[in-house]
Amino acid sequence: MCLGIPGQIVRIDDVERKLGTAAISGVQRSVNLACIVDAEHTVESCLGDWVLIHVGFAMSRIDEAEARATMQILIELGEAQSELAAMRSERPAGFPAEGRRPRAVGGEP
Repeated sequence: MCLGIPGQIVRIDDVERKLGTAAISGVQRSVNLACIVDAEHTVESCLGDWVLIHVGFAMSRIDEAEARATMQILIELGEAQSELAAMRSERPAGFPAEGRRPRAVGGEP
């Protein structure tokens, strides 16, 4: 599954190489802007844009509301993953660990 993380382009670092810096939840990361640059949108015009970032590439432009909604969903998914992990680690007494067979009742192996 491909996941795009929303971020805002806060600096253009290298116009020729199409590189910029994006702020993603308060952390700044270098991103390649080549996928969102075309005849209508120059590298310089990317400054301030909200984008979806995947493996270091700004893949598409989005509006701020969509960026905030996407980030909220990602946060909720992360919380759900944490809850599932916690539930997996909390087994009832006598419940076997994953990959192990339960013991037979009555002393049989």
